[in-house]
Amino acid sequence: MEVSPAKLSYFRDSIQFEVSGTIPIESVLSPKNPQLELVFRGSDSELLLGEIELNKILAAYEYKESYKLRYEPWMEGAVLEAYFYHGKKKEDPSERKILAKGVITTPLLAKVGHVRVDEPIPQIGLYIPTGSMDKDLSRYGEFVLQFEAGSSVVKSTRQNQAILDSLEQFILRYPSISSIRITGTQSPENSEGKSSRLGMDRANATLAVLRKSNIRFQDSALTVTSRWNDWFDFRLLLRDYQRFSTQKKDELYAILLNGQDYQTQASQLRKVSGFSQVSRDLFPRLRAAKIEINAKPLPGLDQEQSAKLEEALKGTGLNSGLSQAEWAIAGESSPRLDDKDEIYSKMTELFHSALPYNNLAVVRMRQAQRTLDQKKKDQLWEEANRLLEQASKMENSPYVLHNQGQILVLQGDSWSAYKKLSDASVITKNEDFLKINESLRGSLDILRGDYKLAILRFQYVYSEPKDFFNKGLAYFMSDDYANASISFEESVTAGRSFGYGYYGLALIAANSGQEEVALIHLKQAIDASEVLYQKALIDPEFEELRGTQAFFEIFKSSPEN
Repeated sequence: MEVSPAKLSYFRDSIQFEVSGTIPIESVLSPKNPQLELVFRGSDSELLLGEIELNKILAAYEYKESYKLRYEPWMEGAVLEAYFYHGKKKEDPSERKILAKGVITTPLLAKVGHVRVDEPIPQIGLYIPTGSMDKDLSRYGEFVLQFEAGSSVVKSTRQNQAILDSLEQFILRYPSISSIRITGTQSPENSEGKSSRLGMDRANATLAVLRKSNIRFQDSALTVTSRWNDWFDFRLLLRDYQRFSTQKKDELYAILLNGQDYQTQASQLRKVSGFSQVSRDLFPRLRAAKIEINAKPLPGLDQEQSAKLEEALKGTGLNSGLSQAEWAIAGESSPRLDDKDEIYSKMTELFHSALPYNNLAVVRMRQAQRTLDQKKKDQLWEEANRLLEQASKMENSPYVLHNQGQILVLQGDSWSAYKKLSDASVITKNEDFLKINESLRGSLDILRGDYKLAILRFQYVYSEPKDFFNKGLAYFMSDDYANASISFEESVTAGRSFGYGYYGLALIAANSGQEEVALIHLKQAIDASEVLYQKALIDPEFEELRGTQAFFEIFKSSPEN
Protein backbone atom coordinates (compact mmCIF):
# COMPACT_ATOMS: atom_id res chain seq x y z
CA MET A 1 0.00 0.00 0.00
CA GLU A 2 1.41 3.38 -0.99
CA VAL A 3 0.52 7.02 -0.46
CA SER A 4 1.74 9.67 -2.89
CA PRO A 5 3.39 11.95 -2.04
CA ALA A 6 5.05 9.98 0.76
CA LYS A 7 4.97 13.07 3.01
CA LEU A 8 1.70 14.99 3.10
CA SER A 9 2.06 18.71 2.44
CA TYR A 10 -0.03 21.82 2.87
CA PHE A 11 -0.68 23.61 -0.43
CA ARG A 12 -3.18 26.43 -0.99
CA ASP A 13 -5.38 25.69 2.02
CA SER A 14 -5.56 21.95 1.32
CA ILE A 15 -3.82 18.57 1.43
CA GLN A 16 -3.79 16.40 -1.69
CA PHE A 17 -2.68 12.79 -1.93
CA GLU A 18 -3.38 9.44 -3.62
CA VAL A 19 -3.63 6.01 -2.04
CA SER A 20 -3.05 2.91 -4.17
CA GLY A 21 -2.13 -0.75 -3.88
CA THR A 22 -3.28 -4.35 -4.19
CA ILE A 23 -4.58 -7.10 -1.87
CA PRO A 24 -3.52 -10.58 -3.06
CA ILE A 25 -6.28 -13.20 -3.27
CA GLU A 26 -4.21 -15.56 -1.15
CA SER A 27 -4.28 -12.99 1.66
CA VAL A 28 -6.43 -13.84 4.66
CA LEU A 29 -8.19 -10.56 4.02
CA SER A 30 -9.55 -11.53 0.65
CA PRO A 31 -11.86 -14.55 1.05
CA LYS A 32 -14.86 -12.79 2.58
CA ASN A 33 -15.74 -9.27 1.53
CA PRO A 34 -12.43 -7.46 2.13
CA GLN A 35 -12.89 -3.79 2.96
CA LEU A 36 -10.45 -0.91 3.27
CA GLU A 37 -11.10 2.37 5.07
CA LEU A 38 -9.00 5.50 5.50
CA VAL A 39 -8.91 7.66 8.61
CA PHE A 40 -7.08 10.92 9.35
CA ARG A 41 -6.60 10.84 13.12
CA GLY A 42 -5.29 13.52 15.45
CA SER A 43 -4.95 13.66 19.23
CA ASP A 44 -8.40 15.20 19.71
CA SER A 45 -9.95 15.18 16.21
CA GLU A 46 -10.66 12.57 13.57
CA LEU A 47 -11.75 12.67 9.94
CA LEU A 48 -13.28 9.51 8.43
CA LEU A 49 -12.40 9.43 4.74
CA GLY A 50 -14.65 6.48 4.02
CA GLU A 51 -14.28 3.14 2.30
CA ILE A 52 -11.96 2.69 -0.66
CA GLU A 53 -13.45 0.83 -3.63
CA LEU A 54 -11.71 -2.49 -4.32
CA ASN A 55 -11.60 -3.84 -7.89
CA LYS A 56 -11.12 -7.59 -8.27
CA ILE A 57 -8.66 -8.62 -10.97
CA LEU A 58 -7.49 -12.21 -11.39
CA ALA A 59 -5.36 -12.94 -8.31
CA ALA A 60 -5.80 -9.67 -6.43
CA TYR A 61 -7.93 -6.71 -5.51
CA GLU A 62 -6.54 -3.38 -6.68
CA TYR A 63 -7.42 0.12 -5.56
CA LYS A 64 -6.54 3.74 -6.26
CA GLU A 65 -8.21 6.76 -4.70
CA SER A 66 -7.35 10.48 -4.77
CA TYR A 67 -8.15 12.89 -1.94
CA LYS A 68 -8.20 16.64 -1.47
CA LEU A 69 -8.86 17.76 2.09
CA ARG A 70 -9.33 21.28 3.37
CA TYR A 71 -6.51 21.83 5.86
CA GLU A 72 -7.33 22.34 9.52
CA PRO A 73 -4.70 23.13 12.21
CA TRP A 74 -5.16 19.82 14.06
CA MET A 75 -3.99 17.94 10.96
CA GLU A 76 -0.37 19.12 11.34
CA GLY A 77 0.36 16.43 13.94
CA ALA A 78 -2.21 13.86 12.77
CA VAL A 79 -1.59 10.45 11.16
CA LEU A 80 -3.13 9.03 8.02
CA GLU A 81 -4.13 5.45 8.81
CA ALA A 82 -5.64 2.56 6.81
CA TYR A 83 -8.04 0.05 8.42
CA PHE A 84 -8.42 -3.41 6.84
CA TYR A 85 -11.57 -5.49 7.45
CA HIS A 86 -12.88 -8.83 6.12
CA GLY A 87 -16.32 -10.28 6.53
CA LYS A 88 -19.68 -8.54 6.47
CA LYS A 89 -19.52 -7.20 10.01
CA LYS A 90 -17.26 -4.28 10.76
CA GLU A 91 -15.83 -4.72 14.17
CA ASP A 92 -12.21 -4.16 15.09
CA PRO A 93 -10.05 -3.94 11.95
CA SER A 94 -7.98 -7.04 11.29
CA GLU A 95 -5.02 -4.86 10.41
CA ARG A 96 -4.02 -1.18 10.74
CA LYS A 97 -1.32 0.61 8.81
CA ILE A 98 0.01 4.13 9.27
CA LEU A 99 0.56 5.65 5.83
CA ALA A 100 1.84 9.11 6.79
CA LYS A 101 2.70 11.02 9.95
CA GLY A 102 1.91 14.71 10.13
CA VAL A 103 1.63 17.34 7.42
CA ILE A 104 4.41 19.58 6.11
CA THR A 105 3.12 23.11 6.76
CA THR A 106 6.27 25.10 5.96
CA PRO A 107 4.34 27.87 4.09
CA LEU A 108 2.42 28.59 7.30
CA LEU A 109 5.69 29.74 8.91
CA ALA A 110 5.31 33.00 6.94
CA LYS A 111 5.13 35.95 9.33
CA VAL A 112 1.95 37.94 8.65
CA GLY A 113 1.36 39.66 11.99
CA HIS A 114 0.02 36.91 14.24
CA VAL A 115 1.06 37.04 17.90
CA ARG A 116 2.94 33.89 18.97
CA VAL A 117 3.90 32.58 22.39
CA ASP A 118 7.20 33.97 23.75
CA GLU A 119 7.86 36.04 20.59
CA PRO A 120 7.92 39.86 20.35
CA ILE A 121 4.52 41.34 19.46
CA PRO A 122 4.54 42.12 15.71
CA GLN A 123 4.07 45.78 14.79
CA ILE A 124 1.06 45.88 12.46
CA GLY A 125 -0.93 48.61 10.77
CA LEU A 126 0.18 51.73 8.91
CA TYR A 127 -0.45 55.25 10.16
CA ILE A 128 -1.11 57.88 7.51
CA PRO A 129 1.97 60.12 7.73
CA THR A 130 1.71 63.88 7.97
CA GLY A 131 3.90 64.77 5.02
CA SER A 132 5.94 67.12 7.21
CA MET A 133 7.69 64.20 8.85
CA ASP A 134 9.47 61.32 7.18
CA LYS A 135 6.87 58.93 5.84
CA ASP A 136 8.76 55.93 7.13
CA LEU A 137 10.52 57.15 10.25
CA SER A 138 12.97 54.28 10.46
CA ARG A 139 15.90 54.27 8.06
CA TYR A 140 18.65 51.73 7.45
CA GLY A 141 22.09 52.77 6.24
CA GLU A 142 25.04 50.57 5.27
CA PHE A 143 28.56 51.96 4.87
CA VAL A 144 31.72 49.97 4.12
CA LEU A 145 35.27 51.18 4.78
CA GLN A 146 38.10 49.46 2.92
CA PHE A 147 41.55 48.57 4.30
CA GLU A 148 44.93 47.78 2.85
CA ALA A 149 46.01 44.13 2.93
CA GLY A 150 46.90 42.96 6.44
CA SER A 151 46.22 46.42 7.93
CA SER A 152 43.69 47.66 10.49
CA VAL A 153 44.48 51.35 9.94
CA VAL A 154 41.62 53.40 8.48
CA LYS A 155 43.32 55.23 5.62
CA SER A 156 41.98 58.60 4.47
CA THR A 157 41.58 57.48 0.88
CA ARG A 158 39.20 59.24 -1.46
CA GLN A 159 36.88 56.19 -1.32
CA ASN A 160 36.84 55.98 2.48
CA GLN A 161 36.37 59.74 2.83
CA ALA A 162 33.38 59.60 0.48
CA ILE A 163 31.90 56.80 2.60
CA LEU A 164 32.40 58.81 5.83
CA ASP A 165 30.90 61.91 4.22
CA SER A 166 27.90 59.86 3.15
CA LEU A 167 27.57 58.45 6.69
CA GLU A 168 27.66 61.96 8.19
CA GLN A 169 24.92 63.12 5.81
CA PHE A 170 22.83 60.11 6.81
CA ILE A 171 23.20 60.95 10.51
CA LEU A 172 22.33 64.61 9.89
CA ARG A 173 19.04 63.50 8.33
CA TYR A 174 18.38 60.74 10.86
CA PRO A 175 20.10 61.72 14.13
CA SER A 176 18.11 59.41 16.42
CA ILE A 177 20.17 56.20 16.22
CA SER A 178 18.39 53.08 17.46
CA SER A 179 21.19 50.64 16.59
CA ILE A 180 24.67 50.71 15.11
CA ARG A 181 26.57 47.55 14.20
CA ILE A 182 30.21 47.44 13.09
CA THR A 183 31.45 44.17 11.56
CA GLY A 184 35.12 43.74 10.66
CA THR A 185 36.00 41.22 7.97
CA GLN A 186 39.19 39.87 6.48
CA SER A 187 40.02 38.33 3.16
CA PRO A 188 41.34 34.78 2.54
CA GLU A 189 44.33 36.36 0.76
CA ASN A 190 47.77 35.37 2.08
CA SER A 191 48.62 39.06 2.45
CA GLU A 192 45.97 39.29 5.18
CA GLY A 193 47.98 36.99 7.47
CA LYS A 194 46.63 34.22 9.67
CA SER A 195 45.52 36.17 12.74
CA SER A 196 41.83 35.91 13.62
CA ARG A 197 42.11 39.32 15.32
CA LEU A 198 42.41 41.35 12.12
CA GLY A 199 38.67 41.63 11.55
CA MET A 200 38.01 42.75 15.12
CA ASP A 201 40.94 45.19 14.96
CA ARG A 202 39.36 46.72 11.87
CA ALA A 203 35.99 46.98 13.61
CA ASN A 204 37.57 48.70 16.63
CA ALA A 205 39.57 51.05 14.40
CA THR A 206 36.36 52.00 12.62
CA LEU A 207 34.66 52.60 15.97
CA ALA A 208 37.53 54.91 16.96
CA VAL A 209 36.99 56.95 13.79
CA LEU A 210 33.28 57.29 14.58
CA ARG A 211 34.04 58.29 18.17
CA LYS A 212 36.20 61.17 16.89
CA SER A 213 33.41 62.42 14.65
CA ASN A 214 30.22 64.22 15.68
CA ILE A 215 28.21 61.00 15.69
CA ARG A 216 26.47 60.41 19.04
CA PHE A 217 24.88 57.13 20.07
CA GLN A 218 24.13 55.14 23.21
CA ASP A 219 26.55 52.32 24.03
CA SER A 220 23.53 50.07 24.42
CA ALA A 221 22.78 50.61 20.72
CA LEU A 222 26.30 49.56 19.69
CA THR A 223 27.47 46.12 18.55
CA VAL A 224 31.09 45.54 17.50
CA THR A 225 31.88 42.17 15.98
CA SER A 226 33.92 40.41 13.30
CA ARG A 227 33.84 37.43 10.96
CA TRP A 228 36.82 35.20 10.20
CA ASN A 229 37.03 31.96 8.23
CA ASP A 230 33.44 32.57 7.13
CA TRP A 231 32.20 32.70 3.54
CA PHE A 232 29.03 34.70 4.36
CA ASP A 233 30.30 38.07 3.09
CA PHE A 234 31.84 36.46 0.02
CA ARG A 235 28.46 34.91 -0.85
CA LEU A 236 26.83 38.33 -0.61
CA LEU A 237 29.38 39.78 -3.02
CA LEU A 238 29.07 36.78 -5.35
CA ARG A 239 25.32 37.32 -5.67
CA ASP A 240 25.89 40.66 -7.47
CA TYR A 241 29.03 39.62 -9.36
CA GLN A 242 28.44 40.21 -13.09
CA ARG A 243 31.47 38.49 -14.62
CA PHE A 244 30.30 34.95 -13.81
CA SER A 245 27.37 33.06 -15.36
CA THR A 246 24.50 31.82 -13.23
CA GLN A 247 25.66 28.25 -13.89
CA LYS A 248 29.15 29.06 -12.61
CA LYS A 249 27.72 30.80 -9.54
CA ASP A 250 25.59 27.75 -8.79
CA GLU A 251 28.75 25.62 -8.92
CA LEU A 252 30.34 27.85 -6.29
CA TYR A 253 27.18 27.96 -4.18
CA ALA A 254 27.07 24.15 -4.14
CA ILE A 255 30.47 24.18 -2.43
CA LEU A 256 29.71 27.12 -0.14
CA LEU A 257 26.55 25.42 1.14
CA ASN A 258 27.83 21.85 1.47
CA GLY A 259 28.31 22.15 5.24
CA GLN A 260 32.01 21.33 5.22
CA ASP A 261 34.60 23.31 7.13
CA TYR A 262 36.05 26.57 5.85
CA GLN A 263 39.46 25.22 4.77
CA THR A 264 37.93 22.27 2.90
CA GLN A 265 35.58 24.60 1.07
CA ALA A 266 38.49 26.93 0.23
CA SER A 267 40.37 24.00 -1.33
CA GLN A 268 37.31 22.96 -3.34
CA LEU A 269 36.67 26.52 -4.55
CA ARG A 270 40.20 26.86 -5.90
CA LYS A 271 39.57 23.87 -8.18
CA VAL A 272 36.61 25.58 -9.88
CA SER A 273 37.48 27.01 -13.29
CA GLY A 274 37.53 30.79 -13.21
CA PHE A 275 37.67 31.07 -9.42
CA SER A 276 41.05 32.79 -9.55
CA GLN A 277 39.43 35.68 -11.45
CA VAL A 278 36.57 35.84 -8.93
CA SER A 279 39.00 35.87 -6.02
CA ARG A 280 41.07 38.67 -7.61
CA ASP A 281 37.93 40.77 -8.06
CA LEU A 282 36.13 40.05 -4.79
CA PHE A 283 38.68 39.12 -2.11
CA PRO A 284 40.11 42.67 -1.81
CA ARG A 285 36.59 43.92 -1.03
CA LEU A 286 36.58 41.66 2.04
CA ARG A 287 39.34 43.74 3.65
CA ALA A 288 36.64 45.83 5.21
CA ALA A 289 34.53 47.02 8.09
CA LYS A 290 30.78 47.31 7.55
CA ILE A 291 28.79 49.93 9.48
CA GLU A 292 25.04 49.24 9.68
CA ILE A 293 22.83 51.92 11.22
CA ASN A 294 19.12 52.02 12.02
CA ALA A 295 18.07 55.59 12.74
CA LYS A 296 15.15 58.02 12.73
CA PRO A 297 14.66 61.77 12.36
CA LEU A 298 13.90 63.70 15.54
CA PRO A 299 10.11 63.72 15.95
CA GLY A 300 7.56 65.77 17.88
CA LEU A 301 6.34 69.27 18.67
CA ASP A 302 8.30 72.10 20.20
CA GLN A 303 7.62 73.34 23.73
CA GLU A 304 5.04 75.98 22.74
CA GLN A 305 3.14 73.58 20.49
CA SER A 306 3.17 70.91 23.24
CA ALA A 307 1.57 73.38 25.68
CA LYS A 308 -1.18 74.16 23.16
CA LEU A 309 -1.77 70.43 22.62
CA GLU A 310 -2.12 69.77 26.34
CA GLU A 311 -4.61 72.62 26.64
CA ALA A 312 -6.68 71.31 23.74
CA LEU A 313 -6.76 67.76 25.11
CA LYS A 314 -8.10 69.05 28.41
CA GLY A 315 -10.66 71.29 26.71
CA THR A 316 -14.05 70.61 25.19
CA GLY A 317 -13.56 71.00 21.47
CA LEU A 318 -11.07 73.88 21.17
CA ASN A 319 -7.90 73.02 19.32
CA SER A 320 -5.94 76.05 20.62
CA GLY A 321 -4.77 77.05 17.13
CA LEU A 322 -2.84 73.89 16.24
CA SER A 323 -3.13 72.82 12.62
CA GLN A 324 -4.15 69.33 11.56
CA ALA A 325 -0.54 68.66 10.54
CA GLU A 326 0.67 69.65 14.02
CA TRP A 327 -1.91 67.41 15.64
CA ALA A 328 -0.80 64.58 13.36
CA ILE A 329 2.85 65.17 14.22
CA ALA A 330 1.94 65.01 17.91
CA GLY A 331 0.18 61.68 17.42
CA GLU A 332 2.91 60.30 15.20
CA SER A 333 5.71 61.19 17.62
CA SER A 334 3.98 59.97 20.78
CA PRO A 335 5.58 56.66 21.78
CA ARG A 336 2.69 55.39 23.95
CA LEU A 337 -0.47 53.91 22.43
CA ASP A 338 -2.58 55.57 25.14
CA ASP A 339 -1.29 59.01 24.10
CA LYS A 340 -1.93 58.26 20.43
CA ASP A 341 -5.42 57.06 21.37
CA GLU A 342 -6.19 60.37 23.11
CA ILE A 343 -4.76 62.55 20.33
CA TYR A 344 -6.38 60.76 17.38
CA SER A 345 -9.72 60.46 19.21
CA LYS A 346 -9.70 64.24 19.73
CA MET A 347 -8.76 64.77 16.08
CA THR A 348 -11.90 62.91 14.92
CA GLU A 349 -13.89 65.63 16.70
CA LEU A 350 -11.93 68.50 15.17
CA PHE A 351 -11.13 67.47 11.59
CA HIS A 352 -13.12 65.90 8.76
CA SER A 353 -10.22 63.85 7.44
CA ALA A 354 -9.29 60.22 6.83
CA LEU A 355 -6.05 60.58 8.80
CA PRO A 356 -7.38 60.56 12.39
CA TYR A 357 -9.89 57.78 11.67
CA ASN A 358 -7.26 55.58 9.99
CA ASN A 359 -4.65 56.24 12.65
CA LEU A 360 -7.07 55.62 15.51
CA ALA A 361 -7.92 52.31 13.79
CA VAL A 362 -4.22 51.40 13.84
CA VAL A 363 -4.17 52.13 17.58
CA ARG A 364 -7.09 49.69 18.01
CA MET A 365 -5.31 47.08 15.88
CA ARG A 366 -2.17 47.33 18.01
CA GLN A 367 -4.20 47.24 21.22
CA ALA A 368 -5.79 44.01 19.91
CA GLN A 369 -2.26 42.58 19.49
CA ARG A 370 -1.66 43.13 23.21
CA THR A 371 -4.62 41.18 24.62
CA LEU A 372 -5.04 37.42 24.99
CA ASP A 373 -8.81 37.77 25.42
CA GLN A 374 -10.25 36.73 22.04
CA LYS A 375 -13.57 38.47 22.72
CA LYS A 376 -11.77 41.73 23.48
CA LYS A 377 -9.57 41.24 20.43
CA ASP A 378 -12.63 40.77 18.20
CA GLN A 379 -14.23 43.93 19.64
CA LEU A 380 -11.11 45.99 18.92
CA TRP A 381 -10.93 44.64 15.35
CA GLU A 382 -14.62 45.47 14.88
CA GLU A 383 -14.07 49.03 16.11
CA ALA A 384 -10.98 49.38 13.90
CA ASN A 385 -13.00 48.27 10.89
CA ARG A 386 -15.74 50.84 11.67
CA LEU A 387 -13.12 53.59 11.83
CA LEU A 388 -11.51 52.43 8.57
CA GLU A 389 -14.89 52.33 6.86
CA GLN A 390 -15.46 55.92 7.95
CA ALA A 391 -12.00 56.89 6.66
CA SER A 392 -12.66 55.21 3.30
CA LYS A 393 -15.73 57.41 2.77
CA MET A 394 -13.50 60.48 3.07
CA GLU A 395 -10.53 59.33 0.98
CA ASN A 396 -9.51 56.42 -1.24
CA SER A 397 -6.34 55.86 0.78
CA PRO A 398 -3.87 53.00 0.30
CA TYR A 399 -3.20 53.11 4.05
CA VAL A 400 -6.87 52.42 4.80
CA LEU A 401 -6.93 49.53 2.33
CA HIS A 402 -3.72 48.09 3.77
CA ASN A 403 -5.09 48.18 7.31
CA GLN A 404 -8.36 46.58 6.24
CA GLY A 405 -6.31 43.87 4.56
CA GLN A 406 -4.15 43.35 7.64
CA ILE A 407 -7.20 42.82 9.86
CA LEU A 408 -8.59 40.31 7.35
CA VAL A 409 -5.26 38.44 7.47
CA LEU A 410 -5.46 38.18 11.26
CA GLN A 411 -9.08 37.04 11.02
CA GLY A 412 -8.05 34.22 8.68
CA ASP A 413 -9.55 35.58 5.45
CA SER A 414 -6.33 35.76 3.41
CA TRP A 415 -8.10 35.78 0.03
CA SER A 416 -10.16 38.90 0.80
CA ALA A 417 -7.08 40.43 2.43
CA TYR A 418 -5.07 39.91 -0.76
CA LYS A 419 -7.66 41.84 -2.78
CA LYS A 420 -7.44 44.80 -0.37
CA LEU A 421 -3.64 44.81 -0.45
CA SER A 422 -3.62 44.55 -4.24
CA ASP A 423 -5.98 47.52 -4.54
CA ALA A 424 -3.73 49.49 -2.18
CA SER A 425 -0.63 48.88 -4.33
CA VAL A 426 -2.39 50.14 -7.46
CA ILE A 427 -3.16 53.63 -6.15
CA THR A 428 0.26 54.69 -4.86
CA LYS A 429 3.90 54.74 -5.94
CA ASN A 430 5.21 55.59 -2.45
CA GLU A 431 8.22 53.29 -2.00
CA ASP A 432 8.03 53.30 1.81
CA PHE A 433 4.40 52.19 1.68
CA LEU A 434 4.95 49.64 -1.10
CA LYS A 435 7.84 48.02 0.77
CA ILE A 436 5.53 47.11 3.67
CA ASN A 437 2.41 46.42 1.63
CA GLU A 438 4.16 44.29 -1.00
CA SER A 439 6.03 42.35 1.67
CA LEU A 440 2.72 41.42 3.30
CA ARG A 441 1.35 40.48 -0.13
CA GLY A 442 4.45 38.35 -0.66
CA SER A 443 3.80 36.55 2.62
CA LEU A 444 0.23 35.85 1.48
CA ASP A 445 1.59 34.63 -1.87
CA ILE A 446 3.54 32.03 0.10
CA LEU A 447 0.35 30.94 1.88
CA ARG A 448 -1.44 30.84 -1.50
CA GLY A 449 1.30 28.68 -3.05
CA ASP A 450 2.48 31.35 -5.54
CA TYR A 451 6.14 31.10 -4.53
CA LYS A 452 7.70 32.63 -7.66
CA LEU A 453 5.38 35.62 -7.39
CA ALA A 454 6.26 35.95 -3.71
CA ILE A 455 9.97 36.28 -4.61
CA LEU A 456 9.14 39.26 -6.84
CA ARG A 457 7.40 40.99 -3.92
CA PHE A 458 10.51 40.86 -1.73
CA GLN A 459 12.78 43.04 -3.89
CA TYR A 460 13.33 45.70 -1.23
CA VAL A 461 16.13 46.52 1.22
CA TYR A 462 15.21 45.03 4.61
CA SER A 463 16.52 45.34 8.14
CA GLU A 464 13.99 43.25 10.12
CA PRO A 465 14.65 39.52 10.66
CA LYS A 466 11.05 38.60 9.82
CA ASP A 467 11.31 40.17 6.36
CA PHE A 468 14.55 38.36 5.56
CA PHE A 469 12.92 35.14 6.80
CA ASN A 470 9.81 35.55 4.63
CA LYS A 471 12.04 36.25 1.63
CA GLY A 472 14.08 33.14 2.40
CA LEU A 473 10.89 31.11 2.77
CA ALA A 474 9.75 32.15 -0.71
CA TYR A 475 13.10 31.02 -2.16
CA PHE A 476 13.00 27.76 -0.15
CA MET A 477 9.51 26.86 -1.36
CA SER A 478 10.75 27.55 -4.92
CA ASP A 479 13.64 25.07 -4.34
CA ASP A 480 16.20 27.88 -4.69
CA TYR A 481 18.29 26.82 -1.70
CA ALA A 482 21.25 29.11 -2.49
CA ASN A 483 19.25 32.34 -2.24
CA ALA A 484 17.12 30.91 0.56
CA SER A 485 20.28 30.26 2.58
CA ILE A 486 21.50 33.83 2.09
CA SER A 487 18.15 35.30 3.20
CA PHE A 488 17.90 32.99 6.22
CA GLU A 489 21.45 33.91 7.23
CA GLU A 490 20.57 37.59 6.86
CA SER A 491 17.60 36.96 9.15
CA VAL A 492 19.93 35.42 11.72
CA THR A 493 22.35 38.33 11.44
CA ALA A 494 19.53 40.86 11.85
CA GLY A 495 18.20 39.12 14.97
CA ARG A 496 19.69 35.95 16.43
CA SER A 497 16.97 35.71 19.08
CA PHE A 498 14.30 35.53 16.37
CA GLY A 499 14.92 31.83 15.74
CA TYR A 500 13.13 31.44 12.41
CA GLY A 501 16.24 32.08 10.33
CA TYR A 502 17.90 29.12 12.05
CA TYR A 503 14.81 26.99 11.39
CA GLY A 504 15.00 27.87 7.69
CA LEU A 505 18.68 26.89 7.58
CA ALA A 506 17.78 23.60 9.30
CA LEU A 507 15.14 22.92 6.63
CA ILE A 508 17.68 23.48 3.87
CA ALA A 509 20.24 21.22 5.53
CA ALA A 510 17.67 18.46 6.16
CA ASN A 511 16.52 18.54 2.53
CA SER A 512 20.14 18.47 1.38
CA GLY A 513 21.02 15.41 3.45
CA GLN A 514 23.30 17.37 5.83
CA GLU A 515 22.09 15.89 9.12
CA GLU A 516 24.77 17.34 11.40
CA VAL A 517 24.30 20.86 10.01
CA ALA A 518 20.52 20.51 10.29
CA LEU A 519 20.77 19.52 13.96
CA ILE A 520 23.07 22.46 14.76
CA HIS A 521 20.65 24.99 13.26
CA LEU A 522 17.59 23.23 14.68
CA LYS A 523 19.08 23.40 18.17
CA GLN A 524 19.56 27.17 17.77
CA ALA A 525 15.99 27.53 16.52
CA ILE A 526 14.27 25.61 19.32
CA ASP A 527 16.37 27.39 21.94
CA ALA A 528 15.02 30.71 20.63
CA SER A 529 11.32 29.87 20.24
CA GLU A 530 8.79 27.68 22.05
CA VAL A 531 6.66 27.69 18.87
CA LEU A 532 9.53 26.24 16.84
CA TYR A 533 10.38 23.81 19.65
CA GLN A 534 6.88 22.30 19.42
CA LYS A 535 6.80 22.37 15.62
CA ALA A 536 10.14 20.60 15.22
CA LEU A 537 8.84 17.63 17.21
CA ILE A 538 6.15 16.87 14.60
CA ASP A 539 7.44 18.45 11.38
CA PRO A 540 7.70 15.71 8.71
CA GLU A 541 10.62 17.64 7.19
CA PHE A 542 12.70 16.23 10.06
CA GLU A 543 11.18 12.72 10.04
CA GLU A 544 14.49 11.06 9.12
CA LEU A 545 16.32 13.02 11.82
CA ARG A 546 13.78 11.87 14.41
CA GLY A 547 15.05 8.35 13.86
CA THR A 548 18.42 9.33 15.36
CA GLN A 549 19.44 9.66 19.00
CA ALA A 550 21.15 12.97 18.21
CA PHE A 551 17.76 14.55 17.37
CA PHE A 552 16.37 13.93 20.84
CA GLU A 553 19.59 14.98 22.49
CA ILE A 554 19.15 18.56 21.27
CA PHE A 555 15.72 18.66 22.89
CA LYS A 556 17.03 17.29 26.19
CA SER A 557 19.57 20.10 26.40
CA SER A 558 17.14 22.83 25.27
CA PRO A 559 16.34 25.63 27.77
CA GLU A 560 12.66 24.65 27.39
CA ASN A 561 13.39 21.52 29.47
